[in-house]
Amino acid sequence: MKNISILGSTGSIGTQALDVIRANPNLYRVNALTAQNNADLLIKQALEFKPSMVVITCEDHYQKVKNALPFIEVLCGEDALIAVVELPQTDFVLTAIMGAVGLKPTIAAIIAKKDIGLANKETLVVAGEMVMQLAKKNGVKIIPVDSEHSAIFQCLVGEEQNPIEKIYLTASGGPFRGKNVDFLATVTKKEALKHPNWVMGAKITIDSASLMNKGLEAIEAKWLFDLATNQIEVVVHPQSIIHSIVQFTDGSMKAQMGVPDMKLPIHYALAYPKRVKSDFERFNFLKYPAFTFSEADTKSFRNLELAFIAMEKGGNLPCILNAANEIVVEAFLQDKIGFLQMSDVIEECMGTMQFIAQPTLNNYLETDAHTRIFANQLVTKQN
Repeated sequence: MKNISILGSTGSIGTQALDVIRANPNLYRVNALTAQNNADLLIKQALEFKPSMVVITCEDHYQKVKNALPFIEVLCGEDALIAVVELPQTDFVLTAIMGAVGLKPTIAAIIAKKDIGLANKETLVVAGEMVMQLAKKNGVKIIPVDSEHSAIFQCLVGEEQNPIEKIYLTASGGPFRGKNVDFLATVTKKEALKHPNWVMGAKITIDSASLMNKGLEAIEAKWLFDLATNQIEVVVHPQSIIHSIVQFTDGSMKAQMGVPDMKLPIHYALAYPKRVKSDFERFNFLKYPAFTFSEADTKSFRNLELAFIAMEKGGNLPCILNAANEIVVEAFLQDKIGFLQMSDVIEECMGTMQFIAQPTLNNYLETDAHTRIFANQLVTKQN
């Protein structure tokens, strides 16, 4: 029986993880659940799974959650996420919260020597070098949950002694695949939220539409798999069946395939190193007579290019990129700026904020905070 704490249990990844746990009650027990604002769903989940601890990070909802769960320890605030990952009975921490807020609890989980299922890509985007070094020092396994990184991870099992020549991150292209700048200038959030293949939260869906999600994934892959920038390539694969490809130095390539369903990589991460039987939908080749691939358009979708620039320069620049992106996505969802203006704000932040080549944790946290302030000021000017 594996005791699991889920950070972000009410989001897309968290709810699907609970689906997997619900289907395997003999394998997993929920030890803790956390949410930001969705108090009603958090209460419902806690009543079903009966965890030892529940955290609601928005303090406005604390009393409601506490009153509804009198027999469960209820904490509030972002600092309470640290208490969750440090619970001694927790075996595995699934970090499914969105944004840079995932950094501190992930570091705390590593120090507490808890293995991690990482669905919070921003942790490695912001401070990948620090986090991976800390994980190695503490003997902690970081199992990626993003479908692309899970695919690479699975392809590398048994290949530990064989160097990677290149990885290919596949992108669906999102709802605006093939569209040019003129088209993108007038798109709405309603259109951007219509992803053709995946059902995800609003923030990651917008990132997918702008290709920023693929840029963040590239930075994450760099640290997860110890790669140079020129070893990572993004290719558009609209069918979303091949989740990523690893190319080895002898020219051989391995790909991991499956239907576009996040329960598959979640299930793999929870059960690792075993593969546990599931009743998930099986892939049918006859439904997909052809796979297609094309080059990603970094001229129309500038976020992807900005992410590769940040990855190549390193330091705190990916942290600046991520913080600015979180601000502009929220602004776009609130109709404060246009789709293309998101890239304008991110680029200005990257060119203006102080660059630190060898940042400390405090440098990362200060960079994140200052970038958010500056990005918000730029958003206000755009109105």
